[in-house]
Amino acid sequence: MASTIGIDVGGTNIRFGVFKEAQLMDEIRLEANLCKLCANLLPEHSSFEIMRILSSGIISLIEKGHTIQSVGIGFPGFIDPDSKKIIASPNLPGLSYFNLAAELSRILGLPVTLENDANAAAYGEFILAGKPHGGLIYAGLGTGVGGGLVLNDKIFTGQHGCAMEIGHIIVERPATEASARQCGCGNKGCMEQYASASGIAISYFNKTQQNLTAAQIAKLAGEGDKYAIAAYLLSASALAQALASITKVLDIKNLVIGGGVSGAWPLMKLAFMQRFEADLIPVLRSTIQIKVSNANDKAGMLGAAILSTAE
Repeated sequence: MASTIGIDVGGTNIRFGVFKEAQLMDEIRLEANLCKLCANLLPEHSSFEIMRILSSGIISLIEKGHTIQSVGIGFPGFIDPDSKKIIASPNLPGLSYFNLAAELSRILGLPVTLENDANAAAYGEFILAGKPHGGLIYAGLGTGVGGGLVLNDKIFTGQHGCAMEIGHIIVERPATEASARQCGCGNKGCMEQYASASGIAISYFNKTQQNLTAAQIAKLAGEGDKYAIAAYLLSASALAQALASITKVLDIKNLVIGGGVSGAWPLMKLAFMQRFEADLIPVLRSTIQIKVSNANDKAGMLGAAILSTAE
């Protein structure tokens, strides 16, 4: 039986998984700081480098003896629902109307599909949860913050491919916008500037002038560092504010929080729940089933792989 490859593209690393149906058969991970790469290269050079990195991972799996029928990629950015081109990627500047799937398909001689990375992860979580009735909302906390929505067994992308861009819900609108954080999307005060790994790092730097990763800050928070604790409390509050707004609009009870930052959920849970419940309308309070993903980075790869067979 032929297999599918699902790829989860992140800002600092890329995961490649070989699947037979929903079963993970093999995987590799490549470290690649795409945020830095895209910031430092011309658009045509960065797109070439991304294709080179992705094709090398795919070829490595094929050379291990896997027979591949299709490839699915979960990619951070706005994906046109019709052409499947990358319209733009706020955290990977320079990628504008780039047809990554078509170019890789030409190089590899395989069908390649492209989906937003949070949409792919949302669908993977939906599969892993047993396709719950009523659908599922997903929030992925990584370099940025992505969101996905599954309705009627399908990813809801919206007419322009921009549905569920929850990381760009504005949560900070001060009297003077100059004090709100600038986001890669062009706006200020977006939720991902506070709730993502990079947002947490900014919060800590603003208080200490120290450049640390979110993981390092989580360790310090566990040791009682007040500025590290405050960074995660701000992250939790911003996330809760945005997700409460989404929940009030959609009225879906299954909410999954994933991504690397979710590993620090114990630092965030109490502040998140307090703000989340306070921001909901009373009739929805205590009705939402909030789950932290235990997929161990599998959901994005799985969703991309499964979606590649549905094309």
